[in-house]
Amino acid sequence: MTAMLSASELADRLACHAEAVCRHYLSAGRRAGNYWIVGDVANSKGKSLYVHLAGPRKGRWADAATGQFGDLLDLVRETCGLVDFRDVADEARRFLHDPQPDPAQYRGNDAGDHPLVERPAAERARRLLRMTQPLAGTLADNYLRQRGILRASLHPALRFHPSCYYRDLVTGRTSSYPALIAAVTDRFGAITGVHRTWLDPDGMGKAKVDDPRRALGGLLGNAVRFRFPTRVPVPVIAAGEGLESILSLSHVMPGMAMVSALTANHLAAFRLPAGCERLYIAADADAAGRHGIEGLSRRAQALGILPLVLTPELGDFNEDLRRLGPARFTEQLRAQLAPDDVEAFLPT
Repeated sequence: MTAMLSASELADRLACHAEAVCRHYLSAGRRAGNYWIVGDVANSKGKSLYVHLAGPRKGRWADAATGQFGDLLDLVRETCGLVDFRDVADEARRFLHDPQPDPAQYRGNDAGDHPLVERPAAERARRLLRMTQPLAGTLADNYLRQRGILRASLHPALRFHPSCYYRDLVTGRTSSYPALIAAVTDRFGAITGVHRTWLDPDGMGKAKVDDPRRALGGLLGNAVRFRFPTRVPVPVIAAGEGLESILSLSHVMPGMAMVSALTANHLAAFRLPAGCERLYIAADADAAGRHGIEGLSRRAQALGILPLVLTPELGDFNEDLRRLGPARFTEQLRAQLAPDDVEAFLPT
């Protein structure tokens, strides 16, 4: 009888089997008291993501590192890399249709080693990317042009999805919006995740939803890469959080390899490439941004890499690009680069 259940009803039914859901979809985790603890929605080992297994919030989850949260229907969507709500609902109904073992039989097996199939993050990300199209001439390209970023379509990491599934985490309502899709890759260029920015269909900026930006897949240590060669030394790179900040820097320094780690925590954990000698860290002014800068700076210094912080004149680098204009923005950066890098990346 699960075929006719609504989204909220499916989430409630999944919550009744919260521990079984966790052991199936987050098999790398373990039970700790009234919580299921795991690294992230990509089913990595760790303890950033926690799921309530009892009490009034049973079935609710949150990831302290990424800020993601939701119910178990959202968890099914993220762990399986599903895009359309129909596919999410079908997967939940399939799970609910199968007889669920009594959680009591799991006691003593809190290492999370239940013999179930793990879905690799790369496969889930590739499923979404296969549904995208090149950026040039799309609504996403136009959105970035409105932000002063005129050459975004030259970056293979950026794609466009004309109708990307979106679910409100509070109400459970589902909808679809066009979206800017950014591929997250590891140091070898393998896709580990994606980042989605949902857009207003009428071209009026981001979609009018509570959280128009969400990540999917394995972000830890990885990033969205621009002008970034693989399998060769990268002596100078710039790293930061937000896509638009890094794209703004790339607009005036197109020859420099750059990465967007998407969040402060993931910036701090970014795996630096072989051969790196100088690292420019694009600063965000908030407390979380300072945490990311400090964490990555310490790791760079431990590897013998010189970290240098780039700071915007206004609120952020995209605001600098839009309000100051490319020429003044370039001069403001010129004063912050090492002399060799000024010559290499900001020639007169």
